[in-house]
Amino acid sequence: MQFERKNLSNEELLLLYQSILKPRMIEEKMLNLLRQGRVSKWFSGIGQEAIAVGSTLALHEDEYIFPMHRNLGVFTCRQLPLGKLIAQWQGKKEGYSKGRERSFHFGTNEHHVVGMISHLGPQMALADGVALAHKIKGEKKISLVYTGDGGSSEGDFHEALNVAAVWKLPVIFLVENNGYGLSTPSDEQFAFQQFIDKGIGYGMRAVQVDGNNLLEVYQTVKQLAEEMRENPHPILLECITFRMRGHEEASGTKYVPQELFDLWGKKDPLENYQKFLIEEGVLSQDMVEVYRKGISEEILSAIDYAFGLPEVAPNTEEELKDVYAPANFSLVSPGSNTKTLRFCDAITDGLDQAMEKHSNLVLMGQDIAEYGGVFKITQGFVEKFGKDRVRNTPLCESAILGAALGLSIKKHKAMVEMQFADFVTSGFNQIVNNLAKMHYRWGQNADVVVRMPTGAGVGAGPFHSQSNEAWFFHTPGLKVVYPSTPADAKGLLISAFDDPNPVMFFEHKMLYRSIEGDVPEGYYHVPIGKARVVAEGSDVTVVTYGAPVIWMQELIRSGAFSGEVELIDLCSLMPWDKETVMESVRKTGKVLVLTEDSLTGSIASEIAAEIGEACFKNLDAPVARLGALDTPIPFAISLEENFLPKKKLISAVENLLSF
Repeated sequence: MQFERKNLSNEELLLLYQSILKPRMIEEKMLNLLRQGRVSKWFSGIGQEAIAVGSTLALHEDEYIFPMHRNLGVFTCRQLPLGKLIAQWQGKKEGYSKGRERSFHFGTNEHHVVGMISHLGPQMALADGVALAHKIKGEKKISLVYTGDGGSSEGDFHEALNVAAVWKLPVIFLVENNGYGLSTPSDEQFAFQQFIDKGIGYGMRAVQVDGNNLLEVYQTVKQLAEEMRENPHPILLECITFRMRGHEEASGTKYVPQELFDLWGKKDPLENYQKFLIEEGVLSQDMVEVYRKGISEEILSAIDYAFGLPEVAPNTEEELKDVYAPANFSLVSPGSNTKTLRFCDAITDGLDQAMEKHSNLVLMGQDIAEYGGVFKITQGFVEKFGKDRVRNTPLCESAILGAALGLSIKKHKAMVEMQFADFVTSGFNQIVNNLAKMHYRWGQNADVVVRMPTGAGVGAGPFHSQSNEAWFFHTPGLKVVYPSTPADAKGLLISAFDDPNPVMFFEHKMLYRSIEGDVPEGYYHVPIGKARVVAEGSDVTVVTYGAPVIWMQELIRSGAFSGEVELIDLCSLMPWDKETVMESVRKTGKVLVLTEDSLTGSIASEIAAEIGEACFKNLDAPVARLGALDTPIPFAISLEENFLPKKKLISAVENLLSF
């Protein structure tokens, strides 16, 4: 291993040495604690420390890094207090996630570090979002994200690199090529020989370094970062290295040939760098002992602190409170001046108002710029607000949702338009595991609105008509909104943008141009979590949302029912207005919960169950449910009409009235 100090001073060389020594000593201590049964699990980066240490020290302290399990050097080089870090590993409340996460599954804005989730890959898109924020603001900063050779097989790898290349984002995608994904060797992961061969396919520069050579990693990243700050563009950086321990300690290393350990043992990054410094006369054995003694004392003190902390005492109130970031904005009531707008135009008006109010709001989606989106919701926006804030995206839902979360980390607001709600499956992981859990895990808000054109009634078949709101209703941390009137659509959308939590905003596309109504002018809120009493009645309550609200209104106006129907429009599905619903049910004694969605596992089923528990003594009939067939949505209009519950509405309500 050849080291070139170039113009590095002795002080810089010694800082690098202390920085690579510290994570090695921490790891050795953690492995001892693991053998003693005092630590439950450990992912070892022994033999790979040069990558984390070299790359972290090469960046500015306020540039975000997205590490993985074996990048302890990132956390030590960013000076995270070791006692707090060990408390995190031990699941103590005094760690970074209040005992809700372990190891490196957390972030800290104070130190500009955002940890991974277990799925591998999604954090790369977050690095795109942070870099996009830098670029929009004109900041001369970059972000750096790690992945492994195994994790590169994930679609998130391709999506993140592609977006960064298309948008010329200043991101270093650092691949730690250690030859194995857990036990699977590289030749069973991919057919190419080296990652730098992939650069040309993405239209980005690719660089390869010896990942065990601390100076080579440090100097290369430092040079690349300097270039990227002046001329934003992404880099694919391949660091060749080897994992000397198991994927985690319990998995062992029996699947790895011994000759590889013999070969790479000679390339140990710490031992080789220490030998180089001694030969250069920069380091002495006495200095090594002094450094080791100081680090050892720090480790022991941190262990004593962390292990002396009490186990987490559950506090249910706090657990529930921390699922969402506080939404502390002041509600603006609608004004008296109104204009008649179609449903789609009210959404456009709400978007326009939000873009005017929030200069940090970025809209992203397929074809939403010059084309205005397939439903023309954002037509004219790119001319008014510019391409930095109204961005066409490649067809990669996961990366764009991740980029939206990255923007939020940098205190931007973001909207992602799903061209159709059905396409959200391609970004499902980012929503349910990153956006939804981010605040609960480490207090980072996810200020992202996902617009979801949804619903049936237009003969669009099983991939453009699904009602998939129940998927997100079940996921703690998400808010789910589903307006049925133009006025509510605008006001709820504005509320969604002012709320710091991820909001799934469902827009029934059948309503876009089929209904219109009076919409207040200017900026106003409709509160999230508040239902609307559409029609008052004394004999039966119908609870629903979306297009079925319109169905019921038409039937009530036509006098289709033999009794008085009280119609409740939920407006918000999570949180939903239990108080208004229960008050109505207690008044009428009978209730039908109606949904356009397939009935089994639906939101209607959950609401019906809660009504049964809360209002049992007030009921004069069983709680009734009505939904679509438990089939995919068919294409032919006659089949779609048979699928939907609309034609069964009158008989369902009459059955309750006659009970």
